[in-house]
Amino acid sequence: MRIGIVGAGFIGRAVAQLLIAAGHEAMLSNSRGPQTMSSVLSGIAGCQIGSAEQAVQFADVVLVAIPFEHYPSLPSAWFVGKTVLDANNYYPDRDGHIAALDNHQSTTSRLLAQHLTGATVVKVFNAILAGDLLKDARPAHSNERRALPIAADDAQAKALVSQLLDEIGFDAVDAGNLDESWRFERAKPAYCIAFDKAGLVHALAAAERNVELPRRW
Repeated sequence: MRIGIVGAGFIGRAVAQLLIAAGHEAMLSNSRGPQTMSSVLSGIAGCQIGSAEQAVQFADVVLVAIPFEHYPSLPSAWFVGKTVLDANNYYPDRDGHIAALDNHQSTTSRLLAQHLTGATVVKVFNAILAGDLLKDARPAHSNERRALPIAADDAQAKALVSQLLDEIGFDAVDAGNLDESWRFERAKPAYCIAFDKAGLVHALAAAERNVELPRRW
């Protein structure tokens, strides 16, 4: 499978490494252009680089891993017909206050899906640190395998992403549709804490919409 990655930060690079190790193709991009990513070519064997538009065109599946405040700048026409993996998180101090999120009227993934009309959005990779992505990946049937939460409105897209997670070393736990994806957003019990499947199911159920937990990492 070809995965285009919009955002060449720590999460994007870690996911690229795991995908390539699992036999997939990956193209990383950033907002400044491929001429600024020579370190990717030298640091991630087999990774391709390109512009954001090239990465989306290249891809069967697109990972968006950018500061959340920049999502409105993504041209929605690029993403029509694509499955989009949403790794974004909302940090008001960085992104500015967004009333629909502050008032719990929407979720980060629902806002992205409303912007990328014609795409199928799956929330994934937002609730794990980049270093843990590389450290915690385990072979199938491992006794210590970490589980990651996913959310989407489309069952077929969920199945695709669950398979992708399995191939790169993680179990998947279905957290519901995009309106339920708040359960593993920032400051919730499942956010960036390592759980197996059973533990993650419990953490997702324990989340309260109006309660933010202190940072634990």
